[in-house]
Amino acid sequence: MKRPKFAGVFLSAGFLLAYLMFVKRHYASTNPHGNRLPPHLQQPPHPDPDPPTGTTGFQYGIMFDAGSTGTRIHIFKFHTDSRGAPELSKETFRAIKPGLSAYADDPQKCSSGISELLEEAQRSVPPSLWSRTPVVLKATAGLRLLPGEKAQLLLDTVKQLFIESPFLSAEDSVSIMDGTDEGISAWITVNFLTGGLHRSDSPTVGMLDLGGGSTQITFSPQDEKTIQTSPIEFIRSFQMFNNTHTVYTHSYLGLGLMSARLSVLGGVEALPLGGSTQLVSPCLAPEYSGSWEHDDIIYTVSGQKAGEPVYDACRVKVEKLLYRKVFKASEAADVEFYAFSYYYDRAVDLGLIEEQTGGSVRVSEYIDAAKRVCSSPSPLQSPFLCLDLVYISVLLQELGFPPTKSFKLARSIQQVETSWALGATFHYLETLNAS
Repeated sequence: MKRPKFAGVFLSAGFLLAYLMFVKRHYASTNPHGNRLPPHLQQPPHPDPDPPTGTTGFQYGIMFDAGSTGTRIHIFKFHTDSRGAPELSKETFRAIKPGLSAYADDPQKCSSGISELLEEAQRSVPPSLWSRTPVVLKATAGLRLLPGEKAQLLLDTVKQLFIESPFLSAEDSVSIMDGTDEGISAWITVNFLTGGLHRSDSPTVGMLDLGGGSTQITFSPQDEKTIQTSPIEFIRSFQMFNNTHTVYTHSYLGLGLMSARLSVLGGVEALPLGGSTQLVSPCLAPEYSGSWEHDDIIYTVSGQKAGEPVYDACRVKVEKLLYRKVFKASEAADVEFYAFSYYYDRAVDLGLIEEQTGGSVRVSEYIDAAKRVCSSPSPLQSPFLCLDLVYISVLLQELGFPPTKSFKLARSIQQVETSWALGATFHYLETLNAS
């Protein structure tokens, strides 16, 4: 009695299976794509040479450094591995002049230069990765010193170009960089390249940067007294590659070499309409007369008549400018430091280091060079070399470095530009990947 019933069950199951097979074939013939994603969202038949972010493979980051004297693009290629810090595989670098601040009165004029650098990025990044490669511009002292409305118009112009580009552009992709962040980012760069960030117990080095509009000092204090006695805003803690770092850092806006040069010569930033562009200074040779362009303004500059020795008169002028504006950093004299930008350039001008390889320079060498150049009857190179060297030597001493202190000067480490750009890119990518 049970067999017929059991056979009926099998017969029903067979009919159901046949029906389902028919439906599947019919659906496939009328909708050949089935439940697959649309073509533009499907994975390519062969994997990209650079796998997506978050897996072992490659990732790119594009950082624009909009400085006071020029705009530079850094295109970084990283080998990524979720088990540790990324490895830098390659950097593509290019720079144009002038800086964005030169277009303050006509923001649209900056478009051609930025577009030119974006084209460089398109040549460097594989097209398959354009849409997931972030493009970021951070402006430094040049834009910090502009009136807010003028600076914002420049930023808006760049932001529109980024939106129209094929790269990943977020709401915060274009901004003015805080001076302290600039110092921290440069510190991250040099310590990543020297190996100080790869292990929590690795020793780190300090960083000195002298730009055109501002100057920064950053180091990791080892003495608790440094943290306790420093202004609270000079101490920052942050995470990088799963480690927490505490640093002493400060940016002095207006004390970059070009801004300081203007102040020492007797001029002011953002010259008012009708203001004088004729400057006379004891830091120039008495018989010198010439012109100097700064922030799109051409000044007529000349030296004072012979009297007090140029070095002594210039040092007094610089000391007055820096009086109570710079904080001496305790412990800094005992920390190993790298120094960049105009510290490097002026050492090259003097022949103290090779332009391609860098080297080491003591504070006393800047002092001795300043005395020698300032006492020269005629400028051997730039008429401003005396002023620049006096400023550098006094600034370093005001920061707490004795004449015997030696710095390492490097334009690049492991063939990578020693600027804040790499550190800022690391920070941005970490934020992006965490979101």
